[in-house]
Amino acid sequence: MFPTFTLRYSQLPSHFYEPFTPVMVEKPELVAFNRPLAETLGFDLSAFDEQQATDWFSGNEVPEGAEPVAQAYAGHQFGGFSPRLGDGRAVLLGEVTDRDGRLRDIQLKGSGRTPFSRGGDGRAPLGPVLREYLLSEAMHVMGIPTTRALAAVTTGERVMRRMPEPGAVLTRVASSHIRVGTFQYFGSRHDFEAVKTLADHVIERHYPELLETPEQDRYLALLKAIQQRQAELVARWMGVGFIHGVMNTDNTSIAGETIDFGPCAFMERYDPGTVFSSIDTGGRYAYVNQPVILQWNMARLGEAMLPLFDEDEQRAIERATEVVQGFSEQYHTAWLAVMRDKIGLRHHEEDNDQELIEALQEAMRVGRADFTLTFRQLGECARGEDGDASLLALFEQDADIRDWLSRWRQRLTREGADGDEIARHMHAVNPLYIPRNHQVEQALSAAAEGNFEPFETLREILARPFDEQPGREAWTLPAGPDEAVFRTFCGT
Repeated sequence: MFPTFTLRYSQLPSHFYEPFTPVMVEKPELVAFNRPLAETLGFDLSAFDEQQATDWFSGNEVPEGAEPVAQAYAGHQFGGFSPRLGDGRAVLLGEVTDRDGRLRDIQLKGSGRTPFSRGGDGRAPLGPVLREYLLSEAMHVMGIPTTRALAAVTTGERVMRRMPEPGAVLTRVASSHIRVGTFQYFGSRHDFEAVKTLADHVIERHYPELLETPEQDRYLALLKAIQQRQAELVARWMGVGFIHGVMNTDNTSIAGETIDFGPCAFMERYDPGTVFSSIDTGGRYAYVNQPVILQWNMARLGEAMLPLFDEDEQRAIERATEVVQGFSEQYHTAWLAVMRDKIGLRHHEEDNDQELIEALQEAMRVGRADFTLTFRQLGECARGEDGDASLLALFEQDADIRDWLSRWRQRLTREGADGDEIARHMHAVNPLYIPRNHQVEQALSAAAEGNFEPFETLREILARPFDEQPGREAWTLPAGPDEAVFRTFCGT
């Protein structure tokens, strides 16, 4: 049933990882299995055996051809550098080539204490496993690059966090699990041969077009290419109100995918300073700071790769600095494209478009309007003024949005498209359903008691985020005063 493994990462030098066999669990039970993803990966579902799948996805049995390893990496965590982090509760089984010819990692999270666990138990609670399952799959169907969830298995054991919680293992799929922190692990040790080996591996796997670049420029081009993907990724986060929560360098994928869903959440009332993470007391990773932090992370990547850019250190610093300083333009271009799309501006650009977008954001902030519903309802307003009342009802103060609507409609007249066409496109890029924090928490609380029905309902709803789903209007609504969840936790 399992597709054939390749073992590219475990064929790298031995100090890139530690061999590790997942620790067996007492009483595993498969509680979620992503059949469409499994089909894409090349699983033979005609031979699906739930007990066999449970054994594989719990770590109780290593699939044929896999050679499990815990990957080494370092990282800046909330600005402080830790030279040795690594997979403390995860194990890479290997890579498979999916039906589209793409190489994909398959990793177990929560599979036991590894040599990188640093005193942790190596396990994962059920809540964070299901949270990552829901949010990563929601990000995928919204078109945002992300790791994905293949399966979730309960372990029959309890793990201790703030209180005893049911244990679980997540099977995660990614383009790769190489991080900025992977480069930092070797760079901080001045092991620049390993940095070069890693860079060559990344180019071959993720940026093969750079193989045509002369070697003296290739690694600088790699930094710029990684930065471009990250700029586009964070712009997409900002476009849906997503707040990652822990944008540490060890949580920044060089493949440009959203990775390591911990205390993440989607913003409801628009406030650029919004923070959900219980440990981000200073707001380092607030919504508005995400582009700034991403540029900071790219500077750390440049530092780790520095000797690859030029034999002369000062020249290498100058070249890397020029690339990292270019992030602002890369991000701004990506963000403006995302936001123009969201307000129906597709056919041509005007100099005042950015100011128009920023004026909408300010009206949302002053009016304390829900981020997701504002953009969704704007689609109806594009059809005509009949949609205005529902939009205005989202705002506690509506003077600014009334003025903005008039300016926006004047701008739409120059788009050369009718209102219905604009509305259809806006509905195709502005989701109606998102993983609202209170609904996610309600589903996780029920699952902790053995009731997975709310989780399955939410999973089904989030699989169609852009479609109206009659009878499910309640799932479009923000939290009421007694439902709001303002803090989320890592689960580590």
